[in-house]
Amino acid sequence: MDSYLPIRFIVLLLLSFSILSLKAQDMDELRKQYPGEKAVFVDKLVDYTFTLKEDKPYVESREKESIAFLTQSASNYMGSFSFYHSFFHELITYSAQTRTASNKIIKVSNFKTTSDKQSFVFYDDVKKMSFNYPSIEPGALGSLDVSWVNKDPHLLPKHYFKSYMPILNSELKLTVANGIFIKYKKMGIDTADILVTIDKGKRNTIYSFKYKNCTADRGYANAPGYAWYSPHVVFYIDSYKDSQGKMNSYLANADDLYNLNYSYIKGINSNVSSQVKRITDSLIIDLKSPEEKARKIYNWVQQNIKYVAFEDGMGGFIPREAELVCTRRFGDCKDMSSILTQMMKVAGIDAYYTWIGTRDLPYKFSTTPLPLVSNHMICTIKLNGNYIYLDGTDPTCVFGVPASHIQDKEAMIAINTKEYKIAIVPTVEKDENLLIDTTWVDMVPNGIKGRIKQDLKGYFASEAHAKLMYWGEKNLLENMKDEFARGTNKFSLDSFVIDRKPVANHVTWNGNFTLPGYATKVADEYYLNLNLFRFFENSKIEIMKRNVPVEYDFKYVKRYVTILNLPKDYKLTYMPKGQVYNAGAMSFKLTYEQKNNQIFFTQEYTNNELMLIQDQFEAWNKMLDNLFPTYKEILSFSKI
Repeated sequence: MDSYLPIRFIVLLLLSFSILSLKAQDMDELRKQYPGEKAVFVDKLVDYTFTLKEDKPYVESREKESIAFLTQSASNYMGSFSFYHSFFHELITYSAQTRTASNKIIKVSNFKTTSDKQSFVFYDDVKKMSFNYPSIEPGALGSLDVSWVNKDPHLLPKHYFKSYMPILNSELKLTVANGIFIKYKKMGIDTADILVTIDKGKRNTIYSFKYKNCTADRGYANAPGYAWYSPHVVFYIDSYKDSQGKMNSYLANADDLYNLNYSYIKGINSNVSSQVKRITDSLIIDLKSPEEKARKIYNWVQQNIKYVAFEDGMGGFIPREAELVCTRRFGDCKDMSSILTQMMKVAGIDAYYTWIGTRDLPYKFSTTPLPLVSNHMICTIKLNGNYIYLDGTDPTCVFGVPASHIQDKEAMIAINTKEYKIAIVPTVEKDENLLIDTTWVDMVPNGIKGRIKQDLKGYFASEAHAKLMYWGEKNLLENMKDEFARGTNKFSLDSFVIDRKPVANHVTWNGNFTLPGYATKVADEYYLNLNLFRFFENSKIEIMKRNVPVEYDFKYVKRYVTILNLPKDYKLTYMPKGQVYNAGAMSFKLTYEQKNNQIFFTQEYTNNELMLIQDQFEAWNKMLDNLFPTYKEILSFSKI
């Protein structure tokens, strides 16, 4: 969401501005520097202080920011501001004020506290403190000063340097008492712009990370999660020396992380409840193989336990008892992991609690063994020597196939109290995710008509099952019209039939359509473009403006076959040659073929990657340059 374009004509004097020194001429320079911006951050400074308290690491943090309001309309768009606190991020002090263009100080007196729960979250203990800067006008400066206690220093957040508007001076400072040893890692794109200095003193070591003249965030189509590209610093306590001189490992390695993670689960499900055992036994009573039993249990949880996100202090880390989840019939990802693991064990299947990060996050346990690596929890079972990853939050996920959002991610599997395994979730290969769309076309006096069959397998089928679960009957026709749409906006879906398979790895739907005005007739000749689809038309990448990767949900093969029945008493007079192009990450193959009185036009698109990176952008664009001209190719027929 950052443009990452270099800013020209940097005014170096701006770097030394403070909230008390900006003058009218400085504001004019800012307007020239950032034309079109309503406001800019002059400073955005975050300071963490690391000390020992009761012989344990203790961390406080403070954020100070100042905003220069540049235009008259700034108050209309930027009057409301906010900051956050939670169980782990406990608020200590806060204040805000406006310094008007005439140097009058007006303090903010009204702060409103609300829950910051997202729509898909049932409960979240994060609180949002909102306020309005008073008397916003051109030349005014707003300032905010907030401090917190970070109650569990294992859970320190990553620090992003960019924001939704430009920042002249973005800085992270870590003041670390001697005897506490921290490590850090710069991540994202353009991290070379982060200037790092380390100043070792008699009592403290100060780490300073500065990023000057940060451009404002911007959005990108099909971008991965923010952490993949926005420049940020991950920092953490590696170890510390207590008052007795003993060195204590804190988050030095994956063992430390596992010990922390295991502390969240060690006390749960110590006994099997009668309810969980009764349900499990009833599910597997006539089944013999472990795979049949595991499949049955997984399907039951998917169909009977509703996913509801619930994040409340330690409840955001500790799974609830399987008995409670079973009784309530809902739970978050940890609760799904809890009931799945318990039921699998009751059935005699090796099952393990598993921490994992979704593909929104770029981190790995093997390189950054920290709590922030994982934002999700699943159940892993072992069948025939192989791990199978079961995500209870996805009701359409097929047993044996990982949920698409955890493909290629590292999983930390809890084997027992001391033993764990870090394994990579497999990526489902492209041939397993298959979309075959067949269109039978007849030419009629006012256009074309025909029938359509879509056969969906793999993740395409899972997506279709999910859509059918949430579409209402009232809007089903319009939704199916969108699925079948082709040709032009005159496309009309006359009827359709959905064949719902019992398992979500296969869906077939059929439809009949008419498309007025599509074929052209001139005298005794017909002209018809069989390119009913024009894929990727708005997908060329502006290489000079984008260095952010393009993300895909999964690898796939899409095959579109259009079969035209030749008009009676007409013969084919021109047929395009077709084309094949392989760009590495993506390829296409277009072929035309005549068989008796039918013309077969086949379009096949193959996606070989989960993510397209900057080095592949040029090849992608060249592929599109070869593809787009084929959309204009036309068949011609003349009367016999």
